[in-house]
Amino acid sequence: MPTDERQYRNELLKSLDTSDLTLLAPHLEFVTLDIPYQIEKAHAPVDYVVFLESGLASIVARLPGGRDIDVGIAGREGMTGAAIVLGGEQSPNTTFMQVSGSGYRIASTKLQEVIDTSATLRGKLLAYIQAFLAQMSSTVLANAHAKLEERLARWLLMVHDRMDGNAISLTHEFLAIMLGVRRPGVTVAVHILEGKGFIRANRGKIIVVNRLGLMDEAKGSYGAAEDEYHRLMGVKIRKTS
Repeated sequence: MPTDERQYRNELLKSLDTSDLTLLAPHLEFVTLDIPYQIEKAHAPVDYVVFLESGLASIVARLPGGRDIDVGIAGREGMTGAAIVLGGEQSPNTTFMQVSGSGYRIASTKLQEVIDTSATLRGKLLAYIQAFLAQMSSTVLANAHAKLEERLARWLLMVHDRMDGNAISLTHEFLAIMLGVRRPGVTVAVHILEGKGFIRANRGKIIVVNRLGLMDEAKGSYGAAEDEYHRLMGVKIRKTS
């Protein structure tokens, strides 16, 4: 695996001090992650933590009655395994791939050992967890107060930030989980954004046509978490076009 941060695409790995990356690198294993590969199972020990290079992982909570809702996403800006960084062993949520990709995984026990040897590594990973919690807070606010099409615009912007190009492979089933609604509601929201010329939907893909239009549609629900990530990590995650 690379020992030079410039050879990684993962922004978190790239941001590490050389000494910390040297500690981690021997234990990182490159893996291909296809959908719907499950990285973490709710209420079960977390065996591996993944630093994503591409693709998208979805952190999902199960509502009473068996319905799922997405409470956070992770891509090449970060990692899975928040519970491990915080000193725990398991998460109440499930994490699985929603867009196929790849990444570097490390055994949870080994990551905990490495964290225990480096205060700077611990600090950097905790900073990322703080940024991720800001994302989750924004999701709670959006779910409570924003219209469905506004929430969809926000999620599409977040996914777009983590993808190459403007085409996003997203099924209506995934969008329903992301938004915590049933498929008919997703169809309506997609049609609204498509009717405004912000996106184009085609055979399991959504193409972002007008990013600025989506930002306007999100009505402030997008941006705060991305700014917090930049403040904490020193890296801009937001695409400019």
